[in-house]
Amino acid sequence: MDRIDIEKWIEEGLSASSKSLAEDRAKAVFRGFNIPVVDEKRETTEEGVLASCRTTGFPVVLKGIGNTILHKTEKGLVRVGLNTPDEVRRAVKEMQASAGGALEAFLIQPVVQGKREFVAGMFRDPQFGPVILFGLGGILTEALKDSVLKIAPLEDADMEDMFDQLSSKTLLAGFRGEKPADKAALKTILRGLSDLALAHPDIREVDINPLIIRSDGSPVAVDGLIVLEKLQKEEKKTKDIDLSVLGACYYPKSVAFIGASATPGKWGHMLLTNTLSRNYPGKVYLVNPKGGTIAGRHVYTSVNEIEDSVDLAVVTIPAEHVIRLLPDLQNKNVKGMLLITSGFKEVGEAGADLEKRLTAAAMDAGILILGPNTMGICNPHIDFYCCAAHAYPKPGSTTLVCQSGNMGTQLLAFAEQQDIGIRAFSGSGNEAMVTIEDYMEAFEVDELTGTVVLYLESVKNGSRFFKSAKRVSRKKPIVVLKGGRTQKGGKAASSHTGAMASNSRVFDAACRQAGIIQVNQPMELLDLSAVFSSLPLPKGNRVAIMTLGGGWGVITTDLCAENGLDVPELPQEIIGRLNKILPPFWSHGNPVDIVGEGDPAIPKTCLEELLKWDGCDAVIHLGIHGKRVLVNNMIESVLKTDPGISRAEAELFKAAVLQFEDDYARYVVQLTKKYEKPVLGVSLLTDEISRTLYPCEGYDYRSVFFPSPERAVKALWGMVRYYEWKKGHE
Repeated sequence: MDRIDIEKWIEEGLSASSKSLAEDRAKAVFRGFNIPVVDEKRETTEEGVLASCRTTGFPVVLKGIGNTILHKTEKGLVRVGLNTPDEVRRAVKEMQASAGGALEAFLIQPVVQGKREFVAGMFRDPQFGPVILFGLGGILTEALKDSVLKIAPLEDADMEDMFDQLSSKTLLAGFRGEKPADKAALKTILRGLSDLALAHPDIREVDINPLIIRSDGSPVAVDGLIVLEKLQKEEKKTKDIDLSVLGACYYPKSVAFIGASATPGKWGHMLLTNTLSRNYPGKVYLVNPKGGTIAGRHVYTSVNEIEDSVDLAVVTIPAEHVIRLLPDLQNKNVKGMLLITSGFKEVGEAGADLEKRLTAAAMDAGILILGPNTMGICNPHIDFYCCAAHAYPKPGSTTLVCQSGNMGTQLLAFAEQQDIGIRAFSGSGNEAMVTIEDYMEAFEVDELTGTVVLYLESVKNGSRFFKSAKRVSRKKPIVVLKGGRTQKGGKAASSHTGAMASNSRVFDAACRQAGIIQVNQPMELLDLSAVFSSLPLPKGNRVAIMTLGGGWGVITTDLCAENGLDVPELPQEIIGRLNKILPPFWSHGNPVDIVGEGDPAIPKTCLEELLKWDGCDAVIHLGIHGKRVLVNNMIESVLKTDPGISRAEAELFKAAVLQFEDDYARYVVQLTKKYEKPVLGVSLLTDEISRTLYPCEGYDYRSVFFPSPERAVKALWGMVRYYEWKKGHE
């Protein structure tokens, strides 16, 4: 098919009321992109239809088509298996009566034999661009909604994942005497749809339904629809930001607090005192038109009074006054403005206009805005905590960006409590200038970032976000919690393909395809950051479970199965070795129940036997750590009731338990390093001093302990998902 013809048809279709291509033209376009279609003939008269039926050979399929007819079946314009000329004549007359003037021609096709029907298609998402769909077809398409989405362009791994995700994927194998579906041919179809969408941006939707798998396994499109819409040019950022300037905002040598306040609870006081309470090594300047002193420090009445240049301006003055600051900031060589102030686009149209004007003026002045309406930033690596959260996690490799101040506060506090190191944090606010896509590209080049953790409610540029995330995922894991998920896209769909689109489905598909690990709960964000920063990746999904009680083993096995993790049977060789360690009544299987034996050497020995096993890729151990919580209560009971036990003796016993837990945590790290397999623990009980991570001097790996099996299994699931994605995209 000549490209010029396709463009001509698209222009004609865009000017027509239907904004679509007739089925025969749609199939001609498909042929031009290597998509196999059924042979057919187009006729406009009854005599021509009968002649073509004789040439094709009975039985035949008869269709009535017209530029304004999108859904033929609902109008009775598709008849399958017509066996005689009389049946054809009757069908022609009925179609003419049903469709009236909308009927322009008839298509005559042979009956395609095949028991399996799929759907393939494309729709254009406003954020992520062309999206390719593959799923169960025919009349069950929208009823069962068994379909998979991928963002164009497609790689081979993407298409393999599409096949694997289908609930009805068994239909792709040999089925009721028919050969397996030709996956290479199916990939050609999906790639053709991807190429078509990228080559012709005015095609909004493509629908191939049904895509019949013939008895020999070959697929063929027997129906097709192309819906058109003139692509609207999206307003893009005026210019890209300088990532080096963004990075420098987290390493300021001097900070000016503009709007510094002496009133506790106000942002101008809270951010200032939070920053000063730490050991931030840079210079700090306070600015307020009233002058005087705040927190025992001199207050400048304007930025221009400051003798030196300023790297970062932290601004908390009212929104309407911010734009007037820019000349003074430019005069002081300020490159970054942390704009805490609210009252911009989050308050409505007037605020949005003010934000737009401020952003344009700041760009002209060469000043980068973080925010507005942000809770601040922090960089533990220089003890710089300029944010609303009075939480001080230690330096680490997890970079955290939140589009919610409350979520950021919660996650920073949790990171501090659980000893999870943070590389940097940003509350992204309104993202007037620095968007989540900019942060993503900064993570890509930041050597200290080992894991990227995001709380998102929206993305500014889905296509850029997807491409950046895919590059970052090849180097480091990305974990995302998405808030504000919607169930339906804004545009009414004209095809089966479009009807199965939604904002949340497209976002989920983009994340999976880009290697992003999505979670459903806030704590899962840092659970995954903990394991990614502390453990080696598993080399598969096979899990050995060691437990200090049968019930937890059963629960953990069920959780593994529900999350796609395999709990394989123990080989006789391993059982034989464990028989020498454990009493005769142990479980003799996976999970390994070590039956509460008191010998401290038993869990260590059993754990190493499981890690030696080539049949497992990771170990989850439950109940060995955290006994001290029970011991504390037990000691108090003993001292209250048994005068023969002194407190000194009780404290010695308690110290022995604590020493065992320390030794065990250290031993776990040593085994993790020795066998390069992740080991995830679940504490028997937790208390106020319990943590998620336990470091071991001289080792990069750490012991990881969660308070429940659910969190341990979900964290391991995320690691396995990421490993499998990386392996598929090597």
